[in-house]
Amino acid sequence: MARLLLLVCVLFFVGYGVNAAVVEHTFNVGNLTVQRLCESRIITAVNGKFPGPTIHAHEGDTVIVHVINNSPYNMTIHWHGIFQLLSGWADGPDMITQCPVVPGNRYTHKFNITGQEGTLWWHSHISILRATVYGALIIRPRSGTHGYPFPKPYKEVPIMIGEWWNANVVDVENEAIQSGGAPNISDAFTINGQPGDLCRCSSKHTYKLEVVQGKTYMLRIINAALNNQHFYKVAGHTFTIVAVDASYTMPYTTDVIAIAPGQTVDALMVANAPPANYYMAAIPYISAANIIFDNTTTTGIVRYKSSPSKAPPIMPSMPAFNDTPTANQFYSSLLGLIKPGMQTVPLDVDEHMFVTIGLGLAPCGPNQPKCQGQALAASMNNVSFQFPTKMSLLEAHYKNIPGIYTSDFPNNPPITFDYTNASAIAANPALQSTAKGTRLKRVKYNATVEMVLQNTAILGIENHPMHLHGYNFFVLAQGLGNYNASSDVKKYNLVHPQLRNTVAVPAGGWAVIRFRADNPGVWIMHCHLDVHLTWGLVTVFEVENGPTPSTTLPPPPPDYPTC
Repeated sequence: MARLLLLVCVLFFVGYGVNAAVVEHTFNVGNLTVQRLCESRIITAVNGKFPGPTIHAHEGDTVIVHVINNSPYNMTIHWHGIFQLLSGWADGPDMITQCPVVPGNRYTHKFNITGQEGTLWWHSHISILRATVYGALIIRPRSGTHGYPFPKPYKEVPIMIGEWWNANVVDVENEAIQSGGAPNISDAFTINGQPGDLCRCSSKHTYKLEVVQGKTYMLRIINAALNNQHFYKVAGHTFTIVAVDASYTMPYTTDVIAIAPGQTVDALMVANAPPANYYMAAIPYISAANIIFDNTTTTGIVRYKSSPSKAPPIMPSMPAFNDTPTANQFYSSLLGLIKPGMQTVPLDVDEHMFVTIGLGLAPCGPNQPKCQGQALAASMNNVSFQFPTKMSLLEAHYKNIPGIYTSDFPNNPPITFDYTNASAIAANPALQSTAKGTRLKRVKYNATVEMVLQNTAILGIENHPMHLHGYNFFVLAQGLGNYNASSDVKKYNLVHPQLRNTVAVPAGGWAVIRFRADNPGVWIMHCHLDVHLTWGLVTVFEVENGPTPSTTLPPPPPDYPTC
């Protein structure tokens, strides 16, 4: 009997190794000339593609990507949502885990995909370059497993919502930085790099999906836009949501999807409408009042293979651009699907954090010659994050080099006020001021962290998509107004909450997240609205090593970029 058990164990582990593969790619980053909106533009792209190549892998695989920078700009690549267990050197955010790859140089990212299935993506994590440097990262269940917790769809289709500027995006960002203001808005949104035929000169630049009557399609929807959340619909069809941010959900039926930058949604769509042509459409969801925004609608066409009709596609009825109730309804209705063996919500909390997030003002800096007095800024607990310039935070952490950062990010805001009361805030202009700092939150290995993310109405009320690198977190609760510790804790879902890497903190509201810090290294948490990242809506977790070699961050790879 003992020998039989040993044989079973050996076969299990041999099979485990056989089923894992090495997925290797080379990313050549360089200039690409494309035609959009009646104009020819040179963009930064990977392997001559826009969007860039899709990486396909299975859970358990090792991914190796050789990034060769032939562009005129510094470059980093981030693998959005990948845990990077003991491979934080490969995470990619500029000056957080690495210095950039300068033009003419290269860097190899190597990481294992452990305990993750679903839709993720990759993108540049420096400057504004993720406007065109991005692509999908699809993780399927390990070969030989039971597969998806739902019937296998007929076809899986990546749908990437993007944002397009006619101008050079680096010039757009530099102008905003120098003036201390907001960047110019985009000229169009895109689906899989195409604006859609509602935009000028774009009849040939329209994404088309041909479907077979009665078949089920899994739309792997990714919001790769820089500064806008979106509503997404397909005329005449409904969706069953089965996953978000590469974490399974209990099936949720809806005809409209709200999706923030950085988030992904896996939606099953049955092609059960009368055979015809239907528009898929995405419009911006804008929660802030009195701001200028790109109000274009990007479209693709769902075309039934059996349809003889040449009639124009049917357009879905879209929500209003400021339909916050519809967005909140979608975000708050999702429930996590806990499969056997998956992590459940940790119940004992070691670190309690109450973190205000929002906009503000800071004195003009030396690189802002066109700024007058004060520049727009953003902060967490009134700390507007200042990126280091001499060395990445992870290298300074690993080598214990002083003077690069401090480990004193506050657990609470410096003052208590009526966070979402715009009138009261307007009467106290001092609340608008924020201070720059490179302040990290130090956390012991395996500690459980709970964060209340409290939105503020300083300089406007806006929904902020907050993304944490290196981890998923449980979204325990979310609501409007000011968080109330005594009453809102009763709303916590500790049984089947959403598991995400990016949470859309409601406009004028709050969200509570919880995670276990079991991955040593340095991990950035930031708003995924690109302009807010630039303005400093950022903090960083410094997670200590564990007690064993298998819980200790290894040294950097030999080709690790230095400043």
